[in-house]
Amino acid sequence: MYEEQRSLTLSHSVHVTLQTRGCRQEKHESNLSIRNQARETSCSCDVMPVRVMSEGAGPNVQVPAHLTRIPVSLISISTDCSDRTVKGRVVHKGPLVSQASDDFIMKTVVQEEDTEPNSSSQNVSINVFLLGALAKDFSQAVNQGDVVVFSGFTVGKSPTVNKDKLHHCNLQLSGGDAFIYVSRPPPADPRSPRPAVKRSSAPSTEVSRMNKAQKYSYSRLDELKVGAVVNVFGVVIFFKQPFKSRGTDFCSSLKITDQSNQKIGCTIFCENLDNHPKIFQIGDIIRMHRVKAQLYNDSITLVNTFGFSVVMFDGVQGGAVEPRASSRSFSFDQEDRRVVEELRAWAAGQALLPPVPTMPLSAIQPNAYFDLTCQLLAKAFISSSCTLLRVWDGTRCAHPLLKVTASPNLTEGPSSFSAERESLIANVFVYDNHVEFAKQLKPGDFLRIYNLRAILGSSTLPGLTNSQSEEVNHLALHLHGGIEFGRGIRILPDDCADVQEMKRVIDTFQQDEDELNDSMLLEVWSTPPEVLGTNQSRHRRCGDDVQTETLSEVKQSDPGRVHHVRVQLRSYEPRRLHQALKLYCSKCSTMQEVPDDELLAGLFSEACRDSEPCTPPPWMLSGQVDLASPPRALSVHLSSHLLYESKATELIFIKGSTLGETCRLAAGYQNIVPVMSSGGHLTLLDLTAPFLFRGRKRYYGCKRCSEAALRDVCAEKDEQIDEKMVADALGVQLLRFVLLMKLELQDATDTLDVFLWRDAELFFGVSAEEAAANQEAQNIVCQTMNSLCPPGGSAGERPWLDVCLAAYRLDDTEEPNRTCYQICDTAVTKPSRSEPNPA
Repeated sequence: MYEEQRSLTLSHSVHVTLQTRGCRQEKHESNLSIRNQARETSCSCDVMPVRVMSEGAGPNVQVPAHLTRIPVSLISISTDCSDRTVKGRVVHKGPLVSQASDDFIMKTVVQEEDTEPNSSSQNVSINVFLLGALAKDFSQAVNQGDVVVFSGFTVGKSPTVNKDKLHHCNLQLSGGDAFIYVSRPPPADPRSPRPAVKRSSAPSTEVSRMNKAQKYSYSRLDELKVGAVVNVFGVVIFFKQPFKSRGTDFCSSLKITDQSNQKIGCTIFCENLDNHPKIFQIGDIIRMHRVKAQLYNDSITLVNTFGFSVVMFDGVQGGAVEPRASSRSFSFDQEDRRVVEELRAWAAGQALLPPVPTMPLSAIQPNAYFDLTCQLLAKAFISSSCTLLRVWDGTRCAHPLLKVTASPNLTEGPSSFSAERESLIANVFVYDNHVEFAKQLKPGDFLRIYNLRAILGSSTLPGLTNSQSEEVNHLALHLHGGIEFGRGIRILPDDCADVQEMKRVIDTFQQDEDELNDSMLLEVWSTPPEVLGTNQSRHRRCGDDVQTETLSEVKQSDPGRVHHVRVQLRSYEPRRLHQALKLYCSKCSTMQEVPDDELLAGLFSEACRDSEPCTPPPWMLSGQVDLASPPRALSVHLSSHLLYESKATELIFIKGSTLGETCRLAAGYQNIVPVMSSGGHLTLLDLTAPFLFRGRKRYYGCKRCSEAALRDVCAEKDEQIDEKMVADALGVQLLRFVLLMKLELQDATDTLDVFLWRDAELFFGVSAEEAAANQEAQNIVCQTMNSLCPPGGSAGERPWLDVCLAAYRLDDTEEPNRTCYQICDTAVTKPSRSEPNPA
């Protein structure tokens, strides 16, 4: 592989320069023109054959077809290693080191196959660490010079990159998921006058982890020797949630003990949070493999080293022994179970364990510090340093809880609840470093919040609006910044014992969190009742054979029918028709307001201010856009896959742009995705903002249903990239624009409030998506409403309408007998003002 520079010119008189590593590409002709300024050096990007022959047995062993090869130069910490392989020649084979009985480690260096002779070895050679039985098998089966294919590996940072000048990452292989396929040159023909030099791929060997139980030996904490790499069990007596270190890693700090009563501190550095111990509370049992004993401040401390793995267990005596592992593949047998149960029994009788301060909302007292196990119902953005979490645990606090009003546009999850549920909800304010973690939380998650403080009063609360009175005797819960005293938030798995118990308490409340409260929705205009979607009357039509009824007769009829009425439009809401546009999620059946430009401009401006350096994914080609006014640079990222398909300009990722700049760029390019830096990586903006701009159209995603992540969009040459393809690739549940209005109908007998929603597009003859972006479509909606209900006009000036109404009953415990009506199967034609009153 070689490095080349490409220059790109955008149609908005800005200039972009991309630095990429890759193969020679054809010149791409488009609005985004590419001029290859590097030397024209050809290289082969073909994936090498994956078929591997077994010695003397024919073609019976091959790399599985679903695995794909990734070049060494594209490997990074963020690389998705699933179903990937790395192929290279063994250029160094280190000694096999025994750390304990049947526990081995070995280092090798492989250089990528098919590289140019003058390529930099730093880009194509990488350290590989093999652990356990796999290291022993590799030592016996592989020779220097063999070609190997690795699968089932993980990627870590190389601590020796400055010393050996090799790749900045290393590969680590262990466990049953790791496989190595090996081929070596054939031996020289003894009858030949000189050695054969033509390489053949025929002879080969497959190395994999043997399906045999690997035995580990464990050290007591009072037997640790400085410099030794050991495996240990222990009881957690102190811990801090993982926090960001000064580098790229997260750091976990904890202290453990065992039957020796020796207390040992542990420090774990891992860039991936999933590799840190999943500690829920003091008293949990921890098992660590391959930790090194070091001297720090005259005391022994354990730190993670190559091949580190950790498994956690609940410390409650008598509970199920269910491992919480940091790796998909780990060993666990009856001997491990016996050790866990022995540690549980020993810890239960020790006074050294402090009482666990976890308590329900019903037990909290003013000024107390405590841990809270709860469920997240909703969250709201307050400021860049504060987020509001709305939580409950099914119990009622003995003290009045503070009520805080947050804007629905800034709220993820329901913005309001029934009065009964509202009385059980606590508002938790999280600050500073915890705000970043709170972004990952989704309504419905079960949480444990550590070192919360209950404080009386609201005068100093962030986000307190002028309309809210000061509530001096009401409790608010605060999670202050920092990591002291283990302060932080942990997402609990559904199978956690505490979560199961809380679910039982919550289930007694008899209200499912995902159900819509229809009467409330009618009042707050969040969404009309959705019963019509499953009601059989939804599929009936109001044809000419349906007898016309008066509104008085309709009101006296049972729900579940479709009625044909002749009426006038007396009034409608909202009067400002742009407020009739909503965003609807077909997956969770929720509806939300369309954010206004002022809110969106603030979100884009905040993302612009983030100048944190970040590493783009390996599939991206990155560059810069220089803006003349004001003079500054935007980051531009393109998909290398789309570049190869000559479709590079059909999808552009932009970092650092304002809302106005993004809209101007979207006018010239098919698809613009705004991105920002977070935690050293590129991410999508908060889904309050559009995740995609296509010309004048903006597309939004559902915060509740999306699993958003920055991924490549793969499209073949003849495929059209549209909003659905982009949403699917990014893990975004696409929201649909809909029109929602409440109409008051009248005839000579009565008046009736009805909804216009599901068939609103049929009614107006325009799509809601077009009405959101097209002035002509907006004019059609306005003109239609003005013709049906003229401003300031008398009843005699309003046309008579033939309307089809569907009646249905609310699924609501508070108003079980309330009937609602919705206009269906009705389209507006030219109105007539001369019709007599049909009633």
